[in-house]
Amino acid sequence: MSASYLTLNAGVEHETEARRSRFICALSPARTVEEAAAFIGQRRRQHPGASHNCTAYVIGQRVQKGDDDGEPGGTAGTPMVQALVGRGFSDVVAVVTRYFGGTLLGAGGLVRAYGSAVTETLDRAEPVRMVPAKLVTVAVAHDQAGRVENDLRASRYAVRDVTYASSVTFSVAVGEDEVAAFADWVATLTAGRARVDVGDDIHVPQ
Repeated sequence: MSASYLTLNAGVEHETEARRSRFICALSPARTVEEAAAFIGQRRRQHPGASHNCTAYVIGQRVQKGDDDGEPGGTAGTPMVQALVGRGFSDVVAVVTRYFGGTLLGAGGLVRAYGSAVTETLDRAEPVRMVPAKLVTVAVAHDQAGRVENDLRASRYAVRDVTYASSVTFSVAVGEDEVAAFADWVATLTAGRARVDVGDDIHVPQ
C-alpha cells in the first residue's frame, strides 16, 4: 500500500533573516517537474537582483531535486529538500531567494538558514493530506449512463473523466480501502450490468 503525504493547494511566502541576509521562501504546489520549473522561472524573474535563488522540489515518491544556485555545494538545495521530506510533503516546490547582507554565514550557517526558511514557511502553510486511492473505471450502457452519472456526482467519490463510445465509461477516484464497497454499490445501482475495473494507484485529498 502506498503512503499518504502532505501537499499544498495554494502558494505561501515568508521572509526570514540571518546576519542581515534576507531569505525569502516561496512554496507552491507542483504535480510535475514542468510545473516546478515554471514556478522556479517565475521567482527568478521576480528577483533578478538577488544573490541566489536556490530551489528544491519533491514530486511523487521518487523525484527529489535541489539546486544551490552558486552557494557552496550542499548548503542550500539539499537542506531545502530535507525540510520538505522531513515534514512529509510531496508535489511541492520551494524557492529561497537570498539577498546577501554583507556577512558570511559559513557552511553550517547556510544549511540552517536555507532549511529553516523552508520549515518556517511550511509552518504558515495550510497543508492538505493526500491518501492512497485507486482509479476505478465504470462502464455502463447508454441507457443507464444518465442515472449512474447523477448518482456518482452526488456521492463522495470524485469523477475524474467521462468517455462516450460504444458504452459510457466513468473514471472515478476511490479510496484504497473502499474499492470493494464501491464495486458493490455500483453493482446494486446498475443491477449488475456495469463493468468495473480497478486501475492505477493515485492519491486523493483526505
